[in-house]
Amino acid sequence: MQRSEWQTIPAGDASPPALAAHFLATRALSEALVAPLSDADASLQSMEDASPAKWHLAHTTWFWETFVLREHAPGYVLHDERWPFLFNSYYEAEGARIARAARGMLSRPTLAEVLDWRAAVTAAMGPLLEDPVLADLIALGIAHEEQHIELLLTDIKHALFQNPLGPAMWEGAPIPATTAAAELGWHHHPGGIARIGHQSAGFAFDNEGPAHRVLLEPFALADRLVTNGEWDAFIAAGGYRDARLWLADGWGWVQREGISAPLYWREDQHFTHQGWQPRDPHAPVTHISHFEADAFATWAGARLPTEFEWEAIALGQDGGSPRPAHDPAAGNQLDAAAPPLPCGSPGLFGDGWQFTRSAYLPYPGFRVAEGAVGEYNGKFMSGQVVLRGASCATVRGHSRVSYRNFFYPHQRWQFTGLRLAKDA
Repeated sequence: MQRSEWQTIPAGDASPPALAAHFLATRALSEALVAPLSDADASLQSMEDASPAKWHLAHTTWFWETFVLREHAPGYVLHDERWPFLFNSYYEAEGARIARAARGMLSRPTLAEVLDWRAAVTAAMGPLLEDPVLADLIALGIAHEEQHIELLLTDIKHALFQNPLGPAMWEGAPIPATTAAAELGWHHHPGGIARIGHQSAGFAFDNEGPAHRVLLEPFALADRLVTNGEWDAFIAAGGYRDARLWLADGWGWVQREGISAPLYWREDQHFTHQGWQPRDPHAPVTHISHFEADAFATWAGARLPTEFEWEAIALGQDGGSPRPAHDPAAGNQLDAAAPPLPCGSPGLFGDGWQFTRSAYLPYPGFRVAEGAVGEYNGKFMSGQVVLRGASCATVRGHSRVSYRNFFYPHQRWQFTGLRLAKDA
């Protein structure tokens, strides 16, 4: 792979020493997160949408070995020539691969073998981390691994949830305190022309640009996320039984799947990385689908924001600056190997990804890059919806104002929540 294929995703002003430190910290965090897991835990795959923790560790290592070491380290020899077939995700340009739904069948290589491979690849990357020519590619690889850190956390949560014993990944870990949710307030916007998309010199994925203008009508965006207590009121009012509140596809999904509450809810408890815990009514609701978010907004006399409205309000807010762990202003964003849990925070970042009413589509002027990077985002721009912000499982510094997350409308195993909007 030639560097020119990655140039649409710049590393900005990051110096090689800073990039090297970021690389090493990210690799270490991935490994620290699996420390509480047994080999059996790390091999679990609970559904096709999720992957085993061991697979995430291996896939991110395959990424570095395939796109950096293989292409740019003279004389580099693959750690095991059989493993690319196991740990390629969806890159057609890299050839055949194991079916996604079969990742949980990989009892071999073992977790220990994958960790040994990671150590070898991390060491081999050392000389390349100081090469400014590779800075763009390394920045992309770091962002890619940060995405998989979040997926590792949400996937293992779903896997452990399948166990009737309700096992905790972090037994006895402290639970972040919450305060009573403030009365709902609103950020008002007068409307007009807004410039949307990534506009700075820092790193961004290709789907965040090109920057372009949109016309906004006057609107307001809620100043906090919807809470568990408010969702309880929606359930008590018959929200899951009233077809008038639901999109047609959503109502069909509710009926077909027997949906009556957010994922992981049971009476007054919810399942967490610390096992079953009392559900805090003041904490933001998470693990809801786009269908549920839209129905709640209709019930509340509001609507979902567009992704452009969300970004227009978020401009000027920093979603990526580092803050102490569990600082409420940081939105409980992950920066250490600790259990993520929404706890409520000011600002638009943290706690839960926020559904918008916007379809995941290319921006005007978007072009799919040549080579494997063209498969990173562009080919998924169909049938999905955009989410903005960050969640309690998002690595600190990973998100930003222009960041576009995306999922299918029925998916809810991620920390997905809801922020209301309304027309002015």
